[in-house]
Amino acid sequence: MYNQKVLEAFAHPQNVGEIENPDGEGTVGNATCGDIMKITLRIVDEKIVDAKFQTFGCAAAIATSSTATQMVIGMTVDEALKLTNARVVEELEGLPPQKIHCSVLAEEAIKKAIEDYRAKQQNKTIDKSKIEYV
Repeated sequence: MYNQKVLEAFAHPQNVGEIENPDGEGTVGNATCGDIMKITLRIVDEKIVDAKFQTFGCAAAIATSSTATQMVIGMTVDEALKLTNARVVEELEGLPPQKIHCSVLAEEAIKKAIEDYRAKQQNKTIDKSKIEYV
């Protein structure tokens, strides 16, 4: 059912865990299959310097989470927003048709984490004690 690359990503996933006080966090789920993915990002100067995932799901869900986090590390936020589920599937050298939804979850979790990051950036308050009035 799964190719060797997917089995390897499942058996030895990279970036498992959660970043403490992440710059961006995205959690998505699929009620149909029960997969839940949480991706946390550390972003410095609009560049993703670390990504971690916690996934409850099948082998494809874990493999796509691991692969997507590996792919976005080193990308700018704008580059990561362009990551598609098709690109994740390509990196894994394919998924069974009934498991493609897992790659969609990985794409959505990355995008949701970036949305969270951008919302946090907009909500940063200005330290009024440092404003100079002329």
